[in-house]
Amino acid sequence: MISTITIKNIDNTLLDAMKEMSPITLDQMSKIRLMNRVDTKFLTNKEELLEVISIAKKNYFVQEVGNKRIGHYRTTYWDDNEHDFYRMHQTGHQPRMKIRVRTYEDSNDLTFLEIKSKDNKGKTHKTRTRVKSQSEVTESGGNEFLLQNTGIKLTNLHPCLQNHFKRITLVNNDMTERLTIDFDIQYTNFETKETADTGNLVVIELKCNGMFFSPINDILTKLHIHSGGYSKYIFGSFMTNSSLKSNLIKPKFVEIKKFI
Repeated sequence: MISTITIKNIDNTLLDAMKEMSPITLDQMSKIRLMNRVDTKFLTNKEELLEVISIAKKNYFVQEVGNKRIGHYRTTYWDDNEHDFYRMHQTGHQPRMKIRVRTYEDSNDLTFLEIKSKDNKGKTHKTRTRVKSQSEVTESGGNEFLLQNTGIKLTNLHPCLQNHFKRITLVNNDMTERLTIDFDIQYTNFETKETADTGNLVVIELKCNGMFFSPINDILTKLHIHSGGYSKYIFGSFMTNSSLKSNLIKPKFVEIKKFI
């Protein structure tokens, strides 16, 4: 365990740890889009993340965009007045979906309107279309895209929650899986004006089709890092909007607070 690293210096330490990893470009990443996949999340802290990177560096490439290996993302979640997407997710309902607008801040603010859904078999599906910006979703054809793919009108939804976070993306040497590592997650709630952050929490997400060997599973098992659910929309909403029903979330948040 690397316990002497301060949170303030964690980014530089992570960059140093990734120097021995070979880079992979966005064009190369397009070979493993994994739009229909099984997602497994693992929760840990920044100190243990350094251990993960140290062990995984021989088995994974690291995504590099504009000479940067730590990316910056901004996501806005849309929901209706009854918060139906939130309600379905926090009760574990399947199938379910989330509507979000994601901006890749290191790629000239490239922005997509995305539909992320989970079917009744637990598989994740994602469909998206490019839009001009976070504030020009409807003007970019977002309403037509959403109506065609879900039967829902974008005009019946509104922006509820926005987050900013940092991400490291790894790809295994066999190019059969993608690993995203999110940290420094900050939330702003448009409805309540409340803000929150996740402190030392790190969310690791393994994205694969389940047909190939995954080296990260052995690494995480060795480090006693276990799978655990974490939805940025659900927990960000819970942390910033006390009026939402959250009886099923509170016990999970107790576990998550150990990392925060």
